[in-house]
Amino acid sequence: MQTEDVDGKTLETWTPQEVQEALNKGEIVLIDVRTPQEYMIDHIEGALLMPLSDFRPGALPTGGDKRLVFHCGSGVRSGKVSKMVLSDGADTVAHMGGGMGAWKQAGLPHIAVDMATGAPKKAG
Repeated sequence: MQTEDVDGKTLETWTPQEVQEALNKGEIVLIDVRTPQEYMIDHIEGALLMPLSDFRPGALPTGGDKRLVFHCGSGVRSGKVSKMVLSDGADTVAHMGGGMGAWKQAGLPHIAVDMATGAPKKAG
């Protein structure tokens, strides 16, 4: 994990492998900030969808002991969202570097659309 100071607050950038490990342990809530269309094509099983276009930090899940980790297609939008959350008052926020592209490149499991049938299928 890499960390960056953003106006005295901490922005963490996790690798896809770190995100997968934390998901498997039930330690995080993964939030996908891509569009609904991108999410339908492929997504990480268990990720919640909260598109950047409608993103409101006040609407994030709260309570419990799970960390929130954001992701998108490449890491750019999730970085923007993370900075929005820091500006809204959070002290530390995390996102996945490289986004869904890095996740798939690492060969990690995800749900994709079977283009022949339109049905979801496990991939990776």
